[in-house]
Amino acid sequence: MLRLNFVNRPKASRSPQRLSFLTSAADLNGCPKDRIPEIALVGRSNAGKSTLINGLAQARIAQVSSTPGKTRLLNFYTYPTYRLVDMPGYGFAKRSGVEQADWTAMVERYLAERENLVGLLLIMDIRRDWTEDEDTILRWLSPRELPSAVIATKADKLTRNDMLNRKRLIQKQSSNEAVLVTSSLNKTGYQEVEDFVFQSWIEDLG
Repeated sequence: MLRLNFVNRPKASRSPQRLSFLTSAADLNGCPKDRIPEIALVGRSNAGKSTLINGLAQARIAQVSSTPGKTRLLNFYTYPTYRLVDMPGYGFAKRSGVEQADWTAMVERYLAERENLVGLLLIMDIRRDWTEDEDTILRWLSPRELPSAVIATKADKLTRNDMLNRKRLIQKQSSNEAVLVTSSLNKTGYQEVEDFVFQSWIEDLG
């Protein structure tokens, strides 16, 4: 398993500072050259990744486009002790074969080779079923034995009972108990996501 040695970085601690944009990269070579741990955000083009980032930041730092699949770069957003890496969305039907191949190469290489990576958040619309696309993402991650969680967005589109049923179904379909639910309309779930990531994947890094 590939794992970056974080021994020379300050011990992770909870900070009141919010998420902020750092930089973008077109490929792995353009990623920041440091030892800060990273959490990848992967999801369909219309899953609500940018909205999730803005909710965590409590500010509009990620562009929410009306055109799915617009993001083509790795976008880095930073907390004081770790980063979120927003990856280009998958499943956008209008992409050309070349664009789809470029997306696959970028994402697969990042997940396989980026030593800073310590976990992955798979973002999905809570109304969607788990598919082979989501299984493919986790297969790319599995050789490194890194953890993942599912963020189910757009919970405000459902009643509470339907939301709970969908959450249980996603847990079953994904074989992952770590399913967190967010709503941009109600501004709920963001603190739970931040707490989960920090407590599960960041806090104990040496």
